[in-house]
Amino acid sequence: MERHYGMDWLRIGAFGLLILYHVGMVFVPWGYHVKTAAPAEWVTVPMLFTSPWRLTLLFLVSGYASRALWAKSRRPGRFVANRTWRLIVPLLFGVAVIVPPQTWVELVTQHGYWFDYWTFWAHHYWYFGTLDGIIVPTWNHLWFVGYLWLYTLALALIVLVPGGSWVQRAFDRIFAGTRVLWLPAAYLLLTQVVIFQRWTDSHDVVNDGVAHLAYFPAFLFGFALAGSEPVMGWIARLWKPAAVLGLAGYVVSIAIDIAYAADPPWVVGRIMLAARYIQCWMTIVALIGIAEVFLNRDHRLRPMLTEAVFPFYLIHQTIIVVAMYWLLKLALPGFAEFAILVAATALGCWIFYRYGREIPLLRPLIGLRMERRDRPAPSPEA
Repeated sequence: MERHYGMDWLRIGAFGLLILYHVGMVFVPWGYHVKTAAPAEWVTVPMLFTSPWRLTLLFLVSGYASRALWAKSRRPGRFVANRTWRLIVPLLFGVAVIVPPQTWVELVTQHGYWFDYWTFWAHHYWYFGTLDGIIVPTWNHLWFVGYLWLYTLALALIVLVPGGSWVQRAFDRIFAGTRVLWLPAAYLLLTQVVIFQRWTDSHDVVNDGVAHLAYFPAFLFGFALAGSEPVMGWIARLWKPAAVLGLAGYVVSIAIDIAYAADPPWVVGRIMLAARYIQCWMTIVALIGIAEVFLNRDHRLRPMLTEAVFPFYLIHQTIIVVAMYWLLKLALPGFAEFAILVAATALGCWIFYRYGREIPLLRPLIGLRMERRDRPAPSPEA
């Protein structure tokens, strides 16, 4: 496969928005591991811009990247082994080392937990149960990595089924023209709104079936899209109307959110939910189209950013939670907390990546290849 630089840039931007979104979670009146002293209702307006589509986009881009990784691997066993090493090793490291500070801060700031961190990690984190309703040990934001690995295994089994070329041709026909807009949107509306009314995820593999109905097909769509010039061509043609429809869905969502401080009536809630999933798919199509039309070109910083984005993802939430824990002691205004938190997260992520990549034994733990390259150019993995 010829490398698609636009999808690299889209992946980098999507993870960057995810990190900024998690910073915003500190200030919005939604549940999170640590909260500012006075969360603000107005913060929901910018948060609702990315919340409907950010994760679905990441799974789609990951599926797209998996097509190139599959082609490079040549054998199914090698593909699965590579993906297992690159995903499960950092996941286990994350559960054992990266995530525990988040749980400790949440217990201390929201549940009156009074043991120090090392006592918590050594004696309570490995309880394999719940502490004040919080599951320990846990994977927190790293659920995405676990789901991605499971989808990769399922993909390997699907690709082994005979008739793959027929399936690709069928994909090219089914999603030709405006069907690339309304067919996936109709599927999301049917499964996520009409049948199951899904507002959020549980991040529990077994009990998160409705989320799998959205994320796994997005992952498969990305895999098929990587081999479909016709569908990518239609997306490039239709990105403008898709952007308009996505923006319209967002406007409906925020209008309802502003109009109803408490839970809206059932019918209004269903309208908002439908608007969210229309926004989800149309925004994704618009972003892929923009990546195809405007961003499919290389830059000297792209290889480094492409490599750095997965380590950034692994560490970012722990930096946010721990930094905010210390900021709470200073009782600063919200705007100052936000500015410091963004800067601290960016610096902490960069240090984690920049020094972790220099130590051979740490490289696989932060999702990098064992060998170091002076000019890294890995395919997107997560």
